[in-house]
Parts: sequence; C-alpha cells; structure tokens
Amino acid sequence: MSNYSRNEFFIGGEWVKPSSSRRFEIINATTEESLGSVPEAVQADVDRAVAAARHAFDKSGWATSSVAERAATMGRFAEALTKRADQIARLVSMQNGMPSALAAMFEGSLPVGLLGYYAELISSLQTEEKRPSQMGKETIVTRSPIGVVAAIVPWNYPVALAMSKIAPAMAAGCTVVIKPSPGTVLDSYLIAEAAIEAKVPAGVINWVAADREVGAYLVSHPGVDKVAFTGSTAAGRLVARACGELLRPVTLELGGKSAAVILDDADMSQVLANLPMVSLINNGQTCFSCTRILAPANRYKDIVDAIASTVSGLTVGDPLDAATHIGPMASSAHRDRVEGFISKGKAEGRLVVGGGRPQNLKRGWFVQPTVFSDVNNESLIAREEIFGPVLAVIPYKDEADAIRIANDTIYGLGGTVWSADPERALRVASRVQTGTVGINGYAPSVGSPFGGVKASGLGRELGPEALSGYQQLKSTYVMG
Repeated sequence: MSNYSRNEFFIGGEWVKPSSSRRFEIINATTEESLGSVPEAVQADVDRAVAAARHAFDKSGWATSSVAERAATMGRFAEALTKRADQIARLVSMQNGMPSALAAMFEGSLPVGLLGYYAELISSLQTEEKRPSQMGKETIVTRSPIGVVAAIVPWNYPVALAMSKIAPAMAAGCTVVIKPSPGTVLDSYLIAEAAIEAKVPAGVINWVAADREVGAYLVSHPGVDKVAFTGSTAAGRLVARACGELLRPVTLELGGKSAAVILDDADMSQVLANLPMVSLINNGQTCFSCTRILAPANRYKDIVDAIASTVSGLTVGDPLDAATHIGPMASSAHRDRVEGFISKGKAEGRLVVGGGRPQNLKRGWFVQPTVFSDVNNESLIAREEIFGPVLAVIPYKDEADAIRIANDTIYGLGGTVWSADPERALRVASRVQTGTVGINGYAPSVGSPFGGVKASGLGRELGPEALSGYQQLKSTYVMG
C-alpha cells in the first residue's frame, strides 16, 4: 500500500515544519490499514497560520485587489484543482468511505464549480451603491471583505465543504485559515499544491490539521474576524458560545433529521429511484439526508415493503468500486455510534432490513443499510441524527399530520415532498419548517442559499447570500 504521509503544514504560501512531534494517523476506512500520518497542529502552529492570514489581509494588497485580479486568481486555482480532481476524489474515498461516483461529483468537480461561480458572481456585483438620503445629500453603502476567516471543516465532505467557505471568502477579498477534521487531511495537501501552482498570494489560504481543543483556540483567536463552521449541532453550540462572547460573526451549518414526506398520490417508482441520493447519500453520512420517511397510513405496508426491497438491493462494498452504493463508515468510533442507535432502534420499532455488519466483508467499518418500520416520531431513532445508513419509516394519518410530524424536530436543514401533483407538493413544502426542501428529489444548487433553521444552524452557504457573509457593510452619509 502507498504511504501518503506528509510532514508539513501549508502556511503563508509555503510548506512549514510543525512546532511539535504530534501526528495524526490516517486510516483507510475500507481496509483498516494505515494510509500514513500527518502533523497535528498545536497552538503555536495556529498562531503562525493566523499571523500569515493577518499579514496577507492587512499588508499584501489582496483585500484591496480588483475584482478582475481576484477572479483571475480563482480561475487559475480552479484549473489547478481540475488537474487533481481524480486524485482528490480517490483520497477522500479511501479516508471516509465515500462511494467513488459521489466523490468524483462532490469532491472532484463541485469545488471547481464553486470557484468558477464566485469568480463570475463578483464580476457582476457592485461593491458600492449610492442611495437617497432623507437628511442629507446621499448615502454611499460600501461592501468590503470582513477579514481573516477561521474555517472549520468536517470529515464527510472535506473538500466541497472547505471550498464552500474558501471560494466566497476569496471572492470577497478575505484570507482563510482552514482546520480540517483529523480523519480527512490528505486531500488538503493536494488543494494546497493547487494553490501554489495557481499562484494564490501567500497567506490567502492556510491549512493546519488539529484536534477539537486546538480548533477551539482557532475559533477564539484574537487575529480572526469571522468563523465559518460545519459540523454537529453540539459542537456548533460551543462555537456559537465562543463567538457570541467575542461578538464575532459566525456561520454555522449544523445537523439535521430531515423528513421525506411521501404523499398518498406519490409515484413510488420515482421515490425509490431517488432514495439512495436523498436518504442514503454518502453512506448516510450527510447532514441533509432524509432519514425519516413519512408514509400515509393507507399505503404504509406497501411503501415499507418497497423501500425495504430497494435498500436490500443496494451494493455494500469498496467505495473505489464503481458498482458500490454504500461504503464503510468513516471511522471505527463512528461505526460503533451508528450500531448503538441500531441496537436501540430494535427496541423501538420493527427491524425490516439490515441491522448488522455485512457477512462477506471481514475488514472495513461497514454497516448494512438498515430500515425500521412501525416507528413513532418520539422514538430515539426518529429524533437523533444517526449519521449513518439507517432509515425510520413513520406512518401518518393525513396531510396535516404529515406536516406536523415533519416539523416535530429540533432540526430544520433539509427535506423532501413527493407527489404526482407539483402544486400540492409545493403547498406542503411551504409549510415544512426547514432551510431547504426538494420536490420529488433533492439536490443543493451552487447558486442558491443552503443552510438551516432551528438547531440546524445560522447563516447560509452557497449563492450570493454566502458572499454577503464574508463582507461587512459601511454607510457613509454625505450631508452636502
């Protein structure tokens, strides 16, 4: 097996030796073998990274560069990433078990698309606007970059979620310090290599891998102006608390327990064709996955049987195999967590499919895709974000009851509504309390805001709305 070990951080446009001998071992989720190791940052490394980002923002001219200059840099960055897309996708699949087709889309292609989208967007937006003034001559409203951004990125979509922060931050003229999850670090080195090739100015992008304690130090660092965090709701609350104390702007993209509302006129062939992408995408390790399936009581048994048949037919195996639908969990600890929920679910509902480990796979952190029926929305498996391939099919009486159940959760990130009548589906969707919702399918759009309500987060990523989150507004009142 190849050794992918690295020995440096990417800080200030250079490869920098770590301040300690601490290291993270990176494990292949499929084989349970070591892929190598990388340095683990301590506070001194974070200090250096923030200082490099601070210098680049305050002194390099990046923050005051023209839109054309930033767009050109982002274009070169996109080209350099394109060359590495296949390699990046493969590394992600090995680290967290993401099926290769999905990795090619989300980890290979989407980051390139994000850079292109924001480079084009800033070329069409004004940073200064003149407005009428009731008390004087006029008001000049200007948008300027917010400053140094601390970006905390999880392990499930490490490249896409990093670039969802980097791209709008760069477009705005900000500089960034990224802290990836310890389990998915190798891909960040390829992104750094692409930044070097693209001649991204030194200090605009800095990458240091660290644990939660050092990540908390980055969040509260006095040299940081904004925090962009993606992760669990529990961790997000801690980030929000720190930023609230500091009065520091923060974007939080957190957990979910989304509902797929199958109306009584839904075309089940359409539902079943989309189920793997809507409810089991990335082995269920996706924040917006619709893992609560709401089915009408008068069709309940047939829908449960159809879902069970579809799920039992999914191929579980090596994520690098193009035929695989469900790969392993990202870590041994995470598999244990998912299996703990499955064990509790057996006491709460009826296990229809799955519930164990695939017998033909002796290595790897695999969990069978699992379906529970006869589940009450008060059950633990219907309340908690399991973050694995575990579905709970919940019956409802009528349309109003379906909406009530869909909204009976602390979360509000994603969701879907399925109906042969698009207008009916839109009407129901409008009453679901969530930041995003799909009609007869679900696919986030780069040009539209993505984020949650309630315990699913604050602020938005993607679209022009994300760019606004990396800018600050200033009103200049011209009195005469």
